[in-house]
Amino acid sequence: MTSDRIALRGLRARGHHGVFDFERREGQDFVVDAVLHLDLAPAAASDDVADTVHYGLLADRLVAIVTGEPVDLIETLAERLAAECLTDEAVREVELTVHKPSAPIRHEFADVSVTVVRANASPSGSGGAR
Repeated sequence: MTSDRIALRGLRARGHHGVFDFERREGQDFVVDAVLHLDLAPAAASDDVADTVHYGLLADRLVAIVTGEPVDLIETLAERLAAECLTDEAVREVELTVHKPSAPIRHEFADVSVTVVRANASPSGSGGAR
């Protein structure tokens, strides 16, 4: 088991998620942190992006989910985002956090977030940009 990882932090996108009508109507920014656990040795040896996760393309896919179909809970959003990260067979595990900095809370707060940790059922470890 390797402790190699790729971290994509602070990915910001506007979505229309939430349980309140005004959240769905007006939308708000969500911030995503994704930490992917995988073996980076093949990419280091080949110096080829095809042997790793292309984090630019991953960012595009995650933003498409945040800006896509609305859900009530950020727990659901986090689950969808984690599942997308795991579509790359090289990813053994993902720690995915969704921050909702403008959550409708009547008190001053710094952040509210949900983190899920999910593992790939059958990681190949073979790499491959997606």
